[in-house]
Amino acid sequence: MEDERSLVQRAKEKDEAAFVKIYENYFDKVYRYLVLKIGDRTEAEDLTQAVFVKVVGQIGSFNWRGTPFSAWLFRIAHNQMVDYLRQRSKRQPLPLDERVAGQDDPQRTVETKLEFERVLEAAKKLTKSQQEVISLRFSADLSTREVAKIMNKSEGAIKALQHSAIIALRKLMNTG
Repeated sequence: MEDERSLVQRAKEKDEAAFVKIYENYFDKVYRYLVLKIGDRTEAEDLTQAVFVKVVGQIGSFNWRGTPFSAWLFRIAHNQMVDYLRQRSKRQPLPLDERVAGQDDPQRTVETKLEFERVLEAAKKLTKSQQEVISLRFSADLSTREVAKIMNKSEGAIKALQHSAIIALRKLMNTG
């Protein structure tokens, strides 16, 4: 399997196959991160596409300098999400996506949707840092090390933040 450094270098040289591989490697992680942050699957999918359009346009500016490519990519995703939320706050709020992919049982679909809404509502009560850690660790499925780089904190700080976020989320879910 090709390492990330050579894949990014090929992408910087406008190698289309390298862009496709980067897209395949990161699309699901970025999408899960965004859907948890904004709560709308359709909008998250559109935002994820916009992230990769930016990646294609800006990959030439990426430099390693001790930062993993994923940190750079998730910074773009974070900025897209902030811009989206800023624009959305000027419009009417959007409803949570009604569809739950891959489920044919209507009762199960409704139960899953309601549980998802409960988690989203509870997560909104966490601190911004706790929300970010939960999104990056569990929705984007990034390692503690990657999250530390993205958030510019030590791995120990991320572990502590994750621990406090999980405890707070658990309390919120049990009381709500």
